[in-house]
Amino acid sequence: MVSTNFKALSLAFRVYSGKDALENLPTELKRNKAQRAFIVCGRTVSRRTDLIARMRRILGESCAGVFDEVEKDSTLPSVLKATAAARAANADLLISVGGGSVTQATRVVAILLAEKGEPHSLITQYPDNAPAISPKLNAPKLPIINVLTVPTSAQNRGGSALRDDTLDHRMEFFDPKTRPKALFWDADALLTAPSTLIRTAGCSVYWRSVMNLGWTDVNPLLEGVRLQAYRLAARALPQIMNSTDAAPRIELCAAAFLLNRDADEGGGSAARHWVVRATYAFATSLFISFPHIGQGEANTALTGTVLRRLGGRDPQAMANLARGLGVWDDSMSVAAAPGLAADDLDKFFTELGMPTRLRDLDFPREGLGQVLENSLKNFNADPKREFVRERDLLHDVLQTAW
Repeated sequence: MVSTNFKALSLAFRVYSGKDALENLPTELKRNKAQRAFIVCGRTVSRRTDLIARMRRILGESCAGVFDEVEKDSTLPSVLKATAAARAANADLLISVGGGSVTQATRVVAILLAEKGEPHSLITQYPDNAPAISPKLNAPKLPIINVLTVPTSAQNRGGSALRDDTLDHRMEFFDPKTRPKALFWDADALLTAPSTLIRTAGCSVYWRSVMNLGWTDVNPLLEGVRLQAYRLAARALPQIMNSTDAAPRIELCAAAFLLNRDADEGGGSAARHWVVRATYAFATSLFISFPHIGQGEANTALTGTVLRRLGGRDPQAMANLARGLGVWDDSMSVAAAPGLAADDLDKFFTELGMPTRLRDLDFPREGLGQVLENSLKNFNADPKREFVRERDLLHDVLQTAW
């Protein structure tokens, strides 16, 4: 169903894509009136590739420093160190270089540089038996530029999550003022990512594009965004392992960018079916609880089972999702759609060399209890805390996914 009642938002930012896109960094500094750009990245990018050295050459004296110890899943200790380093460098602009973990970490660095109070007071709060509360973070933030080495839907958002091993859930920050002033999809930067990392990142983008096909109420702008995101991801993902061709990686960056556009074009509550919500919550808990598991692997290992078990809760959404995949049409039973979609996706992921069962992820089955508990505190998946009432069902779904 197409709705003509909607609200859309357009923000000022720029995208630089292709060969030598990074040569435009000085232009962006000038546009943002910045003279002390501080780079935030991980060890692999800075110590196993020449990307950071290349960026230093391009920035020249405008590079105020580099922090290269952001850890996987954006750990709180590494972000606190990055914040201290950026403050000591008197940074007036932040440049993230990497994937989702670094992109989110850099946003939190901007928040911690600007806001008063200790970090745990700035995150989403989870009162017992009540909706989650996200604090307002009103202080002005430093401008941010995101340089991607892998496609990620974190690239143009205002939300961020950190891992704190003292908590039973992720630290969740939200501040739209941390959205980037510019995005860089530089061909050579994207080719620095190893094949296994680019595959898991690409699968995450593809997975979300598929989930977003499951709408029941969509406006004309959003329909185009979702269909094109899926087309780009489906076309590019099988080619992404090529280590000499940046084009599929750039196409997946574009697909991820369209996933960001989704919310801006009115998609805040569309495609919020139970399959996407539960899979996202489970997958997030998995890669936070067991750091060796990638988000892409977590998504592919869960999706088939969750479709088969929970797809019936949103039958029309699942029919639309299966139609988008090309495995269902109006001559078929709506009840058949989740299973057809699950079979098709399991086959697709298997051909990519991705797992389709949780037992393939190399973690103990008894860890499913921890995965379940962490899933019950995920603002993006469950802001109204509905999952708490469905604990037994979600437990059974996880056990079936094993």
